[in-house]
Amino acid sequence: MSRVTRGNRQQARPRAGRPRRQNAAPDAHGTRARLFAAAAAEFAGHGFAGANVDRIARAARVNKAMIYYHFRSKAALYREILGDMFRAVSVRVHAVADARQAPGDKLRGFIQAIAAEAEARPHFPPIWFREIAEGGTHLDQRTLLNIKSIVDVLAGILRDGVAAGRFRPVNPLLLHGGIVAPLLLFFATERLRTRIVRAGLRNVGSITSAEVVAHVQQVALAMVGAARVSSGAGRVRVKGKR
Repeated sequence: MSRVTRGNRQQARPRAGRPRRQNAAPDAHGTRARLFAAAAAEFAGHGFAGANVDRIARAARVNKAMIYYHFRSKAALYREILGDMFRAVSVRVHAVADARQAPGDKLRGFIQAIAAEAEARPHFPPIWFREIAEGGTHLDQRTLLNIKSIVDVLAGILRDGVAAGRFRPVNPLLLHGGIVAPLLLFFATERLRTRIVRAGLRNVGSITSAEVVAHVQQVALAMVGAARVSSGAGRVRVKGKR
């Protein structure tokens, strides 16, 4: 073998202690997460019609083409943000339903699950209120099925409570509305409450999410005639709030 050949082979070998460079794959997961977060804030602030894909791309620090690469369209991105909340809630409330707990504690856990997921997504309450006002125009079939599954879980908890002699019969849709409305209203009005405090109504600013959750739990249990059934052992604090 010639010296030239040996020299070429020596040059081709990586130096000790230096890993061979490989072509790094794009950070697809990170890009998608940034786009999701930027779009969530944009839709919360401007609604679907007013949201601008150029602003979303700038906030996510990516080229606008990445929106269409990861989500296909502005509408698909919006539906993904809507669906994310209901998928998360559906998973959590099904876990509550499967737990070996008294019906009263399951009802408390159901409420806590909705509160925790809503609080984890500050963008969701304003987006959802806008979507309600528009008649749910952008809800796809998968999200509608997740919404149905959440109400079905509540209906099952109520049936179990009635069968056990702990609850009186209540329409699950009415109870669900009485749970969701005050929770989302609280999370959606954080900035408004700050302005009200500056106007002089200081007690508004001292209300915590844990207090709101406890209040909704108490009202819901009273509606089903079980205000004193549950000891509260199944209560879980809302993440990040006391």
